[in-house]
Amino acid sequence: MAPMPAVAGRTVLIAGATSTAGLAVASSLADAGARVIAVGSNLARLQSVLQVAPDAALYECDLGDFAAVTALAAQISASHDSIDGLIHLVGGWRGGGGLAGQTDEDWDFLHSHVLTTLRNTTRAFNADLLASSAGRLAIVSSVSVDRPAPGGANYAAAKSAAETWVRAVGAGFAKAGGTALATIFVVRSLDGLETELAQRVTGLWDEAAASGTTARVALPA
Repeated sequence: MAPMPAVAGRTVLIAGATSTAGLAVASSLADAGARVIAVGSNLARLQSVLQVAPDAALYECDLGDFAAVTALAAQISASHDSIDGLIHLVGGWRGGGGLAGQTDEDWDFLHSHVLTTLRNTTRAFNADLLASSAGRLAIVSSVSVDRPAPGGANYAAAKSAAETWVRAVGAGFAKAGGTALATIFVVRSLDGLETELAQRVTGLWDEAAASGTTARVALPA
């Protein structure tokens, strides 16, 4: 008999769970025996998660509002105890038009969706991840961080800031000791890689936390 996946019995929160990637991750985690908490901005859309993870707990929350996220954390703590994983899949792309096309409206959208939601969720759930015997944080970033272009400058800057934030969270994990681990998955485009991402996320609990450096993992492998 094959051993149970290490994530079995763990409670994992997916922020941005209604995306194609979010549904793939929810399905993989549920199949592996994890308790899935799906968070999104629209409760009606969140119902789609139940098709792939029937026992998932659904929570509607404006992740751009820190007060709302802290209230969510308290609600989840009261209902499910603490979480063992935070998978941040909130994002979106805006860009094009060269440097002149990098509008304030696009920047505000990217800053809010890519960075603010990450800052809010990691701050609200940091204590949970540190207290877990195997806390895991993961985000999806872009190759544009390493090779930014004028038409994607807003996007690359937001993703770069997100990576910096996760490395800071990972440094906090290392300073605290324990077994929490942060991972940045890097893609050119996530289209077609959702299943691989889901498998890699599910496998994060099979990895031992070591050295305190945040892992930056290219997909496809």
